[in-house]
Amino acid sequence: MPSLELNIFVSVFVWLGFFQGDLVTCGVLSGSKNFEGRLCDCVRANYLASPPLVVAYAIAGTVNIDFQTEPLGTDSTGKNIYLHDIWPSREEVHQIEEEHVVLSMFKALKEKIEMGNKRWSSLEAPDSVLFPWDLKSTYIRCPSFFDKLTKEPVALQPIENAHVLLYLGDSVTTDHISPAGSIARSSAAAKYLTNRGYVYMVIACFLVIDKVSLTPREFNSYGARRGNDAVMTRGTFANIKLFNKFIGKPAPKTVHFPSGQTLDVFEAAELYQKEGIPLIILAGKKYGSGNSRDWAAKGPYLLGVKAVLAESYEKIHKDHLIGIGIAPLQFLPGENADSLGLSGRETFSLTFPEELSPGVTLNIKTSTGKVFSVIASFENDVEITLYKHGGLLNFVARKFS
Repeated sequence: MPSLELNIFVSVFVWLGFFQGDLVTCGVLSGSKNFEGRLCDCVRANYLASPPLVVAYAIAGTVNIDFQTEPLGTDSTGKNIYLHDIWPSREEVHQIEEEHVVLSMFKALKEKIEMGNKRWSSLEAPDSVLFPWDLKSTYIRCPSFFDKLTKEPVALQPIENAHVLLYLGDSVTTDHISPAGSIARSSAAAKYLTNRGYVYMVIACFLVIDKVSLTPREFNSYGARRGNDAVMTRGTFANIKLFNKFIGKPAPKTVHFPSGQTLDVFEAAELYQKEGIPLIILAGKKYGSGNSRDWAAKGPYLLGVKAVLAESYEKIHKDHLIGIGIAPLQFLPGENADSLGLSGRETFSLTFPEELSPGVTLNIKTSTGKVFSVIASFENDVEITLYKHGGLLNFVARKFS
């Protein structure tokens, strides 16, 4: 069998073994993020290292190695080669810097940094005060955050008979909530990009109808499509490593309780919104940990999530929740969903006091008749002001109006 075909053959079996055996495979990278599935869905344990160490681990072919005592391999004579044998000296690095890092290049670039280049100068730019949204664009779309904006903030509304969209555990990261990686072909975002249908535009008093759809090769990544709220909403909780207790295994799925259907998270949220049912999320400790990602708050908001009830939060993510108008609720110390006997299948209701204050205790009543107390996890009056406005975007919009 030719070597290329053999490699493909072996790779397929490795891939099948990973998914069927639920294997924890490792990767070493020199990037800045080590989330599960960051570079490949098959790699669950990613370790960050300097570029030379990435090369060293690649040569060794394993992360289960002690570079101090174990060789990377052997040379043509059978002699053991260790990391210190191939590690470059400071003199070698300096010599390469002298030969290839030319100071004049940086000076020239700095002098021309505001001049641009021919390609930049030839770009067409609209001559208008307001941005002219392109209805055919799949990258930049007029967002829906201001669709229900009122001139003045309305009184805080109670959350009544809310269903639980997701019942999550500890250490749910922002990448679990809003992944930045590739868009899976079977995802809700992929269905949107391939079946956008027809776009209706009026050009010079004529109605123009144009069909817009993409092929999988054109999907790109969620990170690249952050300017399209329709894609990012569908990508919310689309991480294949998301563990929802309603499902019992890692999958970007949940249960729509009124119908009993197991659906993609977006599809379930869409049904709840059509039925006028508010949503909450149950979670454990350190909800929203990891990289700061605003779409990890904006996405749930657009899914119809009104509150998150967790044991604890990553501070920056909690700020983002408040900044988009989602209430960060916290279990009392020593309590959680399990200790309170919550299944997540109940509905939840709570009312906010007229004079909401930082750290105030609220009572939640479930459809089973159970009543328990939670903390409204606002730390100061500024956060409460933003929440009363429905988030930072609404607050700023009202200031400019």
